[in-house]
Amino acid sequence: MEVILADNAGFCFGVKRAVDTVYEQAKSGEKIYTYGPIIHNEEVVEDLKKKGVGVIESEEELENIKEGCVVIRSHGLPENICDKIKRQGLKCVDATCPFVKRIHEIVRKESEAGKQIVIIGNPGHPEVEGIKGWCRTPAIVIESVEEAQNFSYDGEKDICVVSQTTYNYNNFQYLVEIIEQKGYNVIVVNTICNATEVRQAEAAKIAAQVDIMIVIGGKHSSNTRKLYEICMKECQNTYFIQTLDDLHLELPKSVRLVGITAGASTPNNIIEEVQNYVRINF
Repeated sequence: MEVILADNAGFCFGVKRAVDTVYEQAKSGEKIYTYGPIIHNEEVVEDLKKKGVGVIESEEELENIKEGCVVIRSHGLPENICDKIKRQGLKCVDATCPFVKRIHEIVRKESEAGKQIVIIGNPGHPEVEGIKGWCRTPAIVIESVEEAQNFSYDGEKDICVVSQTTYNYNNFQYLVEIIEQKGYNVIVVNTICNATEVRQAEAAKIAAQVDIMIVIGGKHSSNTRKLYEICMKECQNTYFIQTLDDLHLELPKSVRLVGITAGASTPNNIIEEVQNYVRINF
């Protein structure tokens, strides 16, 4: 049996930068917190917990912290939370992904210029919540075709459309087309991370070739779920797992080719464990 491992699997630049930042800060001896889990991977979060890194889950929790260092994760935070961290006299280390930071700058500038901001993405995702928090006027979030079709805007402002960095590129293009067909004056800024586009295209290509496709990533990871959806369209025998413990495969002898990819928050050691297990046991 042959195993094809995607070249673009595992930590992306922004995630690796954020995780490395927290591990480095943990060596300082001061109390370290991340605002929300540093990444959507339970194994990494648990390992950091063992090293004394706490997780702040809400603004209310933040108010009760009087000393220490708060690391802003790669997803970024709303501007008011960033300001609150500093006002409380806490040390703030900003590990926001530069690609996400770029979106913050775009929506701040364009909303200040009077444009209505529309974000294509998951309304419950921390990255999207962070982007909304840099808009000077309330942003509109659109995730589905139905929402795009039902979108109506009777204001006089131009519309500026941006995207969550990990959103599916083809879906983004389709939703933008629906909005544009309504006749609004729309400015579109493709803010999908290039690494996301490459990862998704490679996953689709591999899934179309193989008998079995394995997608590794945290169950709360938005970009991993999108990889799974993309792979499922190409290969019905696609499995979404967090770690090797979730892999329960009984492969028939007819299976000759297995593909593996992983989300941006999946450590290399987990990917290697799955890859080695499949090679050795099948």
